[in-house]
Amino acid sequence: MDALAHVDAYWRAANYLSVGQIYLLDNPLLAEPLRVEHIKPRLLGHWGTTPGLNFCFAHLNRIIAERDQDMIYIAGPGHGGPGAVAHAWLEGSYTEKYPDITQDTDGMRRLFRQFSFPGGIPSHVAPETPGSIHEGGELGYSLAHAYGAAFDNPDLVVACVIGDGEAETGPLAASWHSGKFHAPGRDGAVLPILHLNGYKIANPTVLARIPQDELVKLMEGYGYRPHIVAGDEPEAVHQIMAQTLETVFDQIAEGGRPPMIILRTPKGWTGPREVDGLPVEGTWRSHQVPLAGVRDNPEHLAMLEEWMRSYRPRELFDTDGRPVAEILRTVPEGPLRMSANPHANGGELLRPLALPDFREYAVEVKSPATATSEPTRVLGAFLRDVIAANPDTFRLMGPDETASNRLQAVFEATDRAWNAEVLPTDEHLGQGGRVMEVLSEHLCQGWLEGYLLTGRHGLFNCYEAFIHIIDAMFNQHAKWLESSRKIVWRRPVASLNYLLSSHVWRQDHNGFSHQDPGFLDVVMNKKAEVVRVYLPPDANTLLSTADHCLRSRDYVNVIVAGKQPVLDLLTMDEAIAHCTRGLGVLEWASTDAGVEPDVVLACAGDVPTLETLAAAALLREHLPELRVRVVNVVDLMRLQPPSEHPHGMPDAEFDTLFTADRPIIFNFHGYPWLIHRLTYRRSGHENIHVRGYKEEGTTTTPFDMAMLNDIDRFHLVMDVIDRVPGLAERSAHLRQHMADARLRARAHTREYGEDPAEIRDWTWPR
Repeated sequence: MDALAHVDAYWRAANYLSVGQIYLLDNPLLAEPLRVEHIKPRLLGHWGTTPGLNFCFAHLNRIIAERDQDMIYIAGPGHGGPGAVAHAWLEGSYTEKYPDITQDTDGMRRLFRQFSFPGGIPSHVAPETPGSIHEGGELGYSLAHAYGAAFDNPDLVVACVIGDGEAETGPLAASWHSGKFHAPGRDGAVLPILHLNGYKIANPTVLARIPQDELVKLMEGYGYRPHIVAGDEPEAVHQIMAQTLETVFDQIAEGGRPPMIILRTPKGWTGPREVDGLPVEGTWRSHQVPLAGVRDNPEHLAMLEEWMRSYRPRELFDTDGRPVAEILRTVPEGPLRMSANPHANGGELLRPLALPDFREYAVEVKSPATATSEPTRVLGAFLRDVIAANPDTFRLMGPDETASNRLQAVFEATDRAWNAEVLPTDEHLGQGGRVMEVLSEHLCQGWLEGYLLTGRHGLFNCYEAFIHIIDAMFNQHAKWLESSRKIVWRRPVASLNYLLSSHVWRQDHNGFSHQDPGFLDVVMNKKAEVVRVYLPPDANTLLSTADHCLRSRDYVNVIVAGKQPVLDLLTMDEAIAHCTRGLGVLEWASTDAGVEPDVVLACAGDVPTLETLAAAALLREHLPELRVRVVNVVDLMRLQPPSEHPHGMPDAEFDTLFTADRPIIFNFHGYPWLIHRLTYRRSGHENIHVRGYKEEGTTTTPFDMAMLNDIDRFHLVMDVIDRVPGLAERSAHLRQHMADARLRARAHTREYGEDPAEIRDWTWPR
């Protein structure tokens, strides 16, 4: 038997196992005629794309084995999960990870039964599947993930199968440009395999219906050398694919324009050609379960048995259900198997970052809240040295906003990654740059996910309002992490770290479209084991928070920090203690030492903290007898009880800090209801009155933005007067004075176009 016969046998075996997973509970080797009781009660899965995936796996295995090539796969049409599971089982890695799923008849029965079955495994290429780093449940991210995996992996080839339905998505369309950020010699190769089977769930696909010369020109325009593999007769297509892969891998070794493959085969290839008089193979009808009535239609049951026997299982498996030697002849050994490659379980390769001592970048604070710094500019110096100390394991992603977010110190250590034309007017562009900027949040997210899941580290900085563009990608990654944490063989990977700057309260110049803090609400919907949200109020707390996040594993960390000058509140030692606690009393701003407070002023976020401090100063000046406690929250998860989040604060500690019966005026960075959601179980919840962004915005001044949403200092004083029992009756004059101050501030902005100097330059009274 020659090499292609071995490839064909492997392909038939994978197809057989794939069909069995969709349909069978028992009788895995068809040792007896197929009966209804052998069929699952609920038929779930996707057949249409699966034979194409199996075809690619079979041929890539031959290349790996013959060339000793380090390779992983990305299955863009990840709904072809039966194929990836069959591949791992045939390679033996499935049994290594799940010893009860043995390579014999009993193991095959368990393999079939568990698929899309209660208590079993998902139908997609999920974390449970050895060799996977990409589920493909939400389409569009495969090629970005592939490039992320290839960055800084010079010996690795990432074979990325792209479904033609997926190719219609915006993120995938942008991902073709990833080659412009690829550094030959430093980065591994990505081999895109655009699989055109012609149909989505119920409609034709665009790229399958345009003229072939137009498609070739499109791929050439993206910078690739396309190779065509097409047909429906297996023997002929095997020959073309084998020859094409030899050429492609020679071209990868030679360098130059990267090759890609356009693979055109029928949807549902080798499945039923016709069912109930309607065409199935090569049509959208093969997308999911081609024979849906096998439990109640004897004709369908007979067709299923004929279909499965068409793969000639007695040639593929011995009497004990083990794959025969001919199938395994082209299977690579050990970690070269794609389903066992350590790059697809990145925690196995993860090395801790070499981090400089963040305390050395501290801002000196001689007196609290009397001087200012730009927090992200301070952080930029720290990240510069992180990049310098980790030249091949850390990358900074962002949609053209690194300098805008005041992180430009990183360009003292590195360039922006760039592999296209460079003009004399350009700055900081070069192959091998560690900063990756492209005006696509989807690409930044996808690259970083691929980079992290293959054992490296990174940070994604973005304007706060536009991080929403990747809401769904964040959801998918968080779900991946949550599932991975339950799988014992999945090793922890570096956390996905977001730095959100240019935030809602300082987008006064760009206006309403740039003002949205709602990503925090999206993040808080995920499982507590996976997500963390931090709102450091100044530069030193940002440094401490960033160091903590870069050291963490298996989380999504969201840090919200401003780039504009903010007051320096805490010395570095105080900042470390404050961040370790997650929240705490700002004693120097409080007037309740040794006694129970009359009111608690709580705050989270840099601008809300500034306004809270200014309100506390006004209360100290005008109502010196009032006992005020100022509490700042850095770690938003501390507001929840321990039953809801590992960082949660016990009720007794919460009541000690916030009181159980005194008014709490909470000035918050985001939408007010998030604080209510986090604290609704607390005994004093009815006393919590939250101020935050309430969807009021425009192009205006910073303080006018605060006033539009009632988080300003004057409104907070009015809130205290309204909420503290007995205060309203004796403080009517002060309340009116505060209301008048708001009017004067707004009138000043309308006349002069800026905030009054006493507000703009306010510091804590000495």
